Amino acid sequence: MRPAFPEKSQTRRWLLLPSALLLLILTGCGDAPQSASPTASDKNAKSSAPPPRTNLPMPPVNAPTRNAAGGQAGWTLLDGRRMQLSDYPGQVVVLDFWATYCPPCLEEVPHLVAMQKRYGKQGFHVIGLNVGGAEDQPKIPAFVEQFKVQYALGYPDPGTTEIYLGNDTTIPQTLVFDRKGKLVKHLVGFDRQVSAELDQAVQTALNTGAD
Repeated sequence: MRPAFPEKSQTRRWLLLPSALLLLILTGCGDAPQSASPTASDKNAKSSAPPPRTNLPMPPVNAPTRNAAGGQAGWTLLDGRRMQLSDYPGQVVVLDFWATYCPPCLEEVPHLVAMQKRYGKQGFHVIGLNVGGAEDQPKIPAFVEQFKVQYALGYPDPGTTEIYLGNDTTIPQTLVFDRKGKLVKHLVGFDRQVSAELDQAVQTALNTGAD
């Protein structure tokens, strides 16, 4: 007497059943429905504005030493002159830390050029401090020509970047000093909001303590 075996079609269905169950489980994990009501963290994430756009951090500083000019934060202009904030008494100064490889830095430059033209006669100085490292320095002349830069450019001392930027080396970073040499605004990145805040800070500084 022949043993009773299930029909081939029934055998095939039993063999396919584990695969079908596995597929159903995997599909359910990947397409789990989202909660109808967002959590508090979701609401906070949506309501908070994105941070200003910055670029890759500047290259590491070679030596964490202060400059020799009385321990104050200083820089060297492209023409070799040594400068620091005390060399601009009664002036409003903007220090802009930038590099040519930084797209938001380059987006900020035309705004700084326009500000220097608009407020220069009121005792206003923009100083662009390049922090792109040795590889970036040869690119500065082409940068000046492209953007028609008429404000001062130079290189900060290692101690200057340490004092003003600290551990946050993303760029651009823009600092506004009033006529007394006090830091009144420190902006990181560049976008429309930063542009408006920069304008407001400069206008306020120019109108405060002016003769």
